[in-house]
Amino acid sequence: MQSSNKNNLVPIAIIAGLFFIFGFVTWINGALIPFMKTINELTDAQSYLVASASYISFVVMALPASKILTRIGYRKGMSLGLMIMAVGALVFIPAAEARTYWVFLTGIFIQGIGMTLLQTAANPYITILGPIESGAKRIAIMGIANKTAGALGSLIFGAILLSGIDEVKAKLGSATLEEKQVLLDTMADSVFVPYVVMAIVLFALGILIRKAPLPHVEAEETEDTIEGTSTKSNIFQFPHLWLGVIALFVYVGAEVIAGDTIIAYGISLGFTGEEAKFFTTYTLMAMVATYALGVFLIPKYIKQSTALKVSALLGILFSFCILYTTGFTSVLFVAALGIANALVWPAIWPLTLEGLGKFTKTASALLIMAISGGAIIPPLYGRLVDFKKEELVLGGMDQVQATVSAANGSYWILIPCYAFILFFALWGYKIGKK
Repeated sequence: MQSSNKNNLVPIAIIAGLFFIFGFVTWINGALIPFMKTINELTDAQSYLVASASYISFVVMALPASKILTRIGYRKGMSLGLMIMAVGALVFIPAAEARTYWVFLTGIFIQGIGMTLLQTAANPYITILGPIESGAKRIAIMGIANKTAGALGSLIFGAILLSGIDEVKAKLGSATLEEKQVLLDTMADSVFVPYVVMAIVLFALGILIRKAPLPHVEAEETEDTIEGTSTKSNIFQFPHLWLGVIALFVYVGAEVIAGDTIIAYGISLGFTGEEAKFFTTYTLMAMVATYALGVFLIPKYIKQSTALKVSALLGILFSFCILYTTGFTSVLFVAALGIANALVWPAIWPLTLEGLGKFTKTASALLIMAISGGAIIPPLYGRLVDFKKEELVLGGMDQVQATVSAANGSYWILIPCYAFILFFALWGYKIGKK
């Protein structure tokens, strides 16, 4: 059964702390992508494998994580997740020493495994820690912690990793092979201190969380289960669950594009690394402001499904605005996607989990697997950029203008993502429900 509201304050604060950690570790990818592209001399598509390495772990680990949590419980599972994330942070040290891209990706993947354990526990936990009708409100509170941390992480790591990137790129054009190696090795070394500090903090939190006062909660049983007349014997009998998984898949892809491409897009427009490092923060602060609005409005003034409809429509509108504007205006519309994205995750979870009863844990694992949208859709955006840029250069456009046009024009990939979310908000979440 769900925990009573009066006893929820401390558990909510603890889970908010975990969401803060998710946000900090996840959203530094916006700075890592241009950093990795430079030190490893990558194409756009290759550089977005940073996001893939992080998010593909959710496919690999979601169902195993669900089994692990069933075996050892939420508290020990969260502790283990934090420890694994710390190990992933330490992998960055030999990766920087060797300046080898696949080793960096391995470290990111290991961190993703740890985050999968944490997410598999925290998202359903906070959803059912109170009435399902206000699930989006609680998740919106988590979102504030998550994206505030993301903004801080983006700023801190942007300042550390992107400092001097413009000068390095300028020198690379005329440097000898030996000089190039020295420049890139020196730049790669800048990850040492921040990732050692990150590992120490994660290890410490992993120890502390084992003592955290987290009550045991379970999803409410559905009416037919309570009466002993359930006709549902497996998760394939809940079509709205599978539509929710797809909606979450395309949403995470769209959210990662909005947060992780904006710095690289700004640099392609001619902004310096010092200027562009703030752009991810614009996206995340837009999300924080909208989360705060959601906490106030849901469910007292608007329903979760209404919030999802408005979010999807705004996503479609802002995507078109990116395509039909240029320069800093288009950057602001990419950042404005934070407004469209903020309440999508909080709304999809309760709308999808409602009425699943004993199938909630398995459904939660499937929803966590949908986070893999962040591993697949952003690299597709990167491939579109590479393909379109090559096509424009062959057509006679100069390299700089071709890069800008390709980066801007490839944002069309967001439109079908938001269109599916709109379908789910209008009809999808009702399909198969009584």
